[in-house]
Amino acid sequence: MLSILLLNLSLSQSNRVKIGAEVFLEKYLDIIKGKKIGIVTNHTGVLPDGRHIVDVLNSIPDVKIVALFGPEHGIRGEVPDGKSISHGVDTKTGIKVYSLYGEVKKPTPEMLKDIDVLIFDIQDVGARFYTYISTMSYCMEACAELGKKFIVLDRPNPIRGLYVDGPVLAPKFKSFVGPHPIPVAHGMTVGELAKLFNEEGWLENGVKADLTVIKMENYLRKMWFDQTGLPWVKPSPNMMTLNTAIVYTATCFIEGTNVSEGRGTAHPFEWIGAPWIDAQKLANELNSYNLPGIKFEPIEFTPVDIEKVTIDPKYEGQKCYGVFLNVYDREKFEPVKTAVYILYTLKKMYPTEFKWRTAGQDRLWGTDRVRLMIDEGKKPEEIIKSWENELKNFLKVREKHLIYN
Repeated sequence: MLSILLLNLSLSQSNRVKIGAEVFLEKYLDIIKGKKIGIVTNHTGVLPDGRHIVDVLNSIPDVKIVALFGPEHGIRGEVPDGKSISHGVDTKTGIKVYSLYGEVKKPTPEMLKDIDVLIFDIQDVGARFYTYISTMSYCMEACAELGKKFIVLDRPNPIRGLYVDGPVLAPKFKSFVGPHPIPVAHGMTVGELAKLFNEEGWLENGVKADLTVIKMENYLRKMWFDQTGLPWVKPSPNMMTLNTAIVYTATCFIEGTNVSEGRGTAHPFEWIGAPWIDAQKLANELNSYNLPGIKFEPIEFTPVDIEKVTIDPKYEGQKCYGVFLNVYDREKFEPVKTAVYILYTLKKMYPTEFKWRTAGQDRLWGTDRVRLMIDEGKKPEEIIKSWENELKNFLKVREKHLIYN
């Protein structure tokens, strides 16, 4: 019996996804030997054995790391959402760290002057408004403008590389949570996105980076993160589990309202609520739509400050009533469409209490159309249909840049 278990374990290990960082270390180190390196990374830039890409590269002769660049949440991933980060020094290696989440979001010529190659290694979650892909885009742009090489060490899209949905961002709504005309759920890896941004001429002034994407091995588009054989590392403080990532493209829109998105609890984005909601009535109404793959369960919770995770959450210390998004069939669940039903229902049931955070809501959608149609009383089906043609056009563009089957 033990020998069978060991055999199964060895098979599962040999079949697991090999991330770009592993492939790079095995096959492509010559690209950076003798060069001065910058690394854009954070706490997710680890190998499956737990070693960080910075520590591994820093220990290799002929590889000189000159600077590190940290996105939102910082190099070690301990800074709460939305909080500016200043420049500093990595305590473990003593290497200079430049923050790309604060006053500066794009590396300056001064930051890159001593660098030959900039490497990007960060775990994304598959949503347009997750800011790591904006940081990647800005870094590619800076490298293109200065003639520096840019390497992406690819990682899985945790919610699969198949699910694509939502309106395509309109140029008017371009922001740090929406840098390019892609839909809410893009169904791409960071490497594929880098190719898309670069080859479609979407970087500022149409510049193109000297881009190399280090492909993963054994990765299939249909894989959820828990099918890759890789350990889950929270991509950001509130992205607790794969389940959080699965509902994120449904409930991140709650941030653009006066309803709590569950920050300050153990289940951010899986729980939503407010003091003025009737939990059972809201659950009943949402369940009446029979949305695929999901049941809404009435809950109550009290948001609190959580050190290194959440500061000043909505309704801090107040009891909130709402729903838990219980995704029982993730293959059928359609989070972006579910988001429309949730927002429509909140507005319909609580026309006085429910309020938009208008600018934030529109930035998240990449359009004001969804909010305006809900305000006009349009039905969810009509709102969802409104992005059908632009999504079809995006899928044709996307197809050209896919790396994996």
